[in-house]
This record gives sequence, C-alpha cells and structure tokens, in this order.
Amino acid sequence: MSSKTISGFSKKSKSEKIDWLVAQYLGNAPEAKDLLTTYWHPDHDRQQKHDEFIENTLSNFYMPYAVAPNFMINGAVLALPMVIEESSVVAAASYAAKFWMQRGGFSAAVISTTKSGQIHLIYSGAAKDLMAYFERIRPALIDSIEPLSKSMKARGGGLKDLMFESRTKDLDHYYLIEATFDTKDAMGANFINSCLEQMAATFTAGTQGAAEFLEAQVVPEVVMSILSNYVPECLVRAQVSCPVTALAQEGLTGQEFAEKFVQAIRIAETEPRRAVTHNKGIMNGVDALVLATGNDFRAVEAGVHAYAAHRGHYQSLSHASIQDGQFTFWLELPLALGTVGGLTKLHPLVQVSMALLGHPDAPQLMRIVAVAGLAQNFAAIRSLVTTGIQKGHMKMHLLNLLNQAEATDSEKESATAHFKDHEISNRTVVDYIDSLRK
Repeated sequence: MSSKTISGFSKKSKSEKIDWLVAQYLGNAPEAKDLLTTYWHPDHDRQQKHDEFIENTLSNFYMPYAVAPNFMINGAVLALPMVIEESSVVAAASYAAKFWMQRGGFSAAVISTTKSGQIHLIYSGAAKDLMAYFERIRPALIDSIEPLSKSMKARGGGLKDLMFESRTKDLDHYYLIEATFDTKDAMGANFINSCLEQMAATFTAGTQGAAEFLEAQVVPEVVMSILSNYVPECLVRAQVSCPVTALAQEGLTGQEFAEKFVQAIRIAETEPRRAVTHNKGIMNGVDALVLATGNDFRAVEAGVHAYAAHRGHYQSLSHASIQDGQFTFWLELPLALGTVGGLTKLHPLVQVSMALLGHPDAPQLMRIVAVAGLAQNFAAIRSLVTTGIQKGHMKMHLLNLLNQAEATDSEKESATAHFKDHEISNRTVVDYIDSLRK
C-alpha cells in the first residue's frame, strides 16, 4: 500500500494530520507546517469553533472582508459586507451605489418565497395504480412530518403542497412526488430533506400489502429524496430607474449612454457566450454578500444559472429599457437564503454582517443580495460601453501586481503615482520596479 494512503485520518489530531500531510505530500518542508499553523486563530476557543464547521480542518483560509457603503435600498441606506478576492468588485459596487443614490436609489421586492423538494420514484406498473395509491396515502404523508414541522409551522412556515407527477415521457417508469415549502427565515435545506425522507419512508412502508400493487406484484421504488436548489418560485426583483438625461457621462449624452447600455444588455440576452460572462459579473456581487452572510453560495449559483436558461437558452439575468425618456434597469433572481441556522449564529463575522445589514429577515436579505448583483452589473456594463473594462480593473489590480513583484512600500508609493498616467500590465509593472532598482 502506498505511504500516501491512510486509514483513520479523521480521528487524528489537527497537528497529527498536518505532520502526516507535510511528510507525505509537502516534502517535509518545515515552512509548510509553519504556514498552516500561522493562520490559526490565537484564541483557542474561537479556533475550535472554526475547526468544527467541517471535517479534517487544518487551518483557516483567509478571504478579504470588505464593505461597500452608500447603498440606498427602498429608502434605507446600508453598507454591504462583501467577501471576495477579485480586484475591483467592491470598488465597482461602491461606485454604482453612489451613482444611484444620487438618482433615487435601488428598489427591490420579493415576488415569492416557495422552495421545493422531490421524492423520486421508479415504477413499472400501471400509472393509474400509482396515482391512486398516492391519493390514498397523501394525508398520511403529510401527517408523518408533523413532529418535524412544529417549530417551522410556529414561525408561519412548513409544507405548502404535495403533488404527484408522471415523467415517463422523459425517462421510462419515472415518477416523482413534489413537495413545496415555505421555510421563513431559514434557508431550510435540512428541514426540507428531513421532511422528504420521512415522507419517503412512510410512502414505502405503505406499499407493503397495498391493494394497488398486490395483483401486479410490482411495487414502486423510492430512488432518492432531496430538495432542489432550483427555486424559480423563490424570486426577488431589484430595479433602478431615472430620466435618460441624468445618465450623461464619459463624453456621452444621457441618450447615447442609455442606448449603448440597452444594446449591451440585448446582446447578453441573445448570445450565450456573452451571457455567461455577463451573469458572472452579477454573481460577483451576489456571491460576495452571500458568503459574508454565511449562506450557501454553491446552491445560489446553481439555482441562478439554471434560471438563466429557463426560457429555453442561457441568457442575461438583467434587462434594460428606455421608454418615454425614462431609463430602467432590473433583474430577477431566484434566491434561497437564510438568516437563521447554519453559520449565521456560529461565525463571528457573519454576525457582524447581519448587524451591518440591520439584522434582516430572509426576504429582506433576498432584496439586499439582488441589489448587490444589479449594482455590480451596472458598473460592469457602464465600463464596457464607455472606457472599457480593463482600465478600471487593472487600476484596482495594481497593488496585487506590486506585491507579486515584491515591491517595497516606497516603491509602491512611486509606482502608484507613476501608473496614474501609464498603462498597467504585469510587464509594465515589473519593468517599472526594475527601473527603480537600477
């Protein structure tokens, strides 16, 4: 057996895990162990809390925690916490916030908050028998999750509906039971999955000796029970609007800017290759805020991108129009977010984020996150149709390039002044630092 395989790794102490990894994969380099331990929090109890978030924790992986101020959303001014590593994102969000504050701010509204999960079935018998069985056992399925639902129902949430669907046109013998839920301020994944698994167990137990299946001797099989991260019924809309005349900038009249902006959006609505990058820009803002509030950005990403294709091809999530001299820019996003449960009460910085945002409930957080995405998209499209994306991006990326060149503080100061009027690239930065050292 290779020395790089191990049994019982999860049972070792953190130091033992690091020692083994350094020995087997990192060439016994002492600096590797030093680096991992350097990122431990000096407060033992706080580090232990972080260690227990996941299994086999070795250290902490730092990401910048920033804030974008001046967001006026539905009349309230907020500073949005953002966790992201990409240069220019926070600056772009801050620019858009200030730009739109001077033009009335952002508006946002939750359209719906329904989430769903499915019990997936395979059954080779007569469809009418399976449907009849479902109708007969449906009340028992609902009753079976009553103990799991008490707390959620006390908060006004819980199971909303339970439906049977045939999908045999898409896959032989395939049926599903779809359950819809309102999980209030919780993202609700654990609650939904627990309910689905309980209903699946009740469904399976009831098939034994069921009259519908005795004669044919064919019993439906539960393949799996799981929530869906596709949440098109958990939808929020964010919007900005102002007179076209208020958009003049970068040598363009308001009408010229608005027309170029709308055309850029239409291209993203039409061309999938552009739409993917366009929507990635939206998600720069969305993911940064989702991470800062301890929510599941992978679930959000999956659901949002699926929604971007719900009209039959992948397209822009944002839209823009000019009508009667008024420019309007908006997006609709499916967002399953939570403000209770998960890391929201465990991660100290998540608690800071929630405090910054005024301790929002889930619908309020949905509105704020959608606005972050819209702001990010506005800033990106504005750059694309005026100065180009690289000028601003590389300006914000300058410090990273200087750090890569191991510039001293005095060299950074000199370079910052120099590159105010010169092109920024990896090559020009390296050449300039070299020139200072000659």
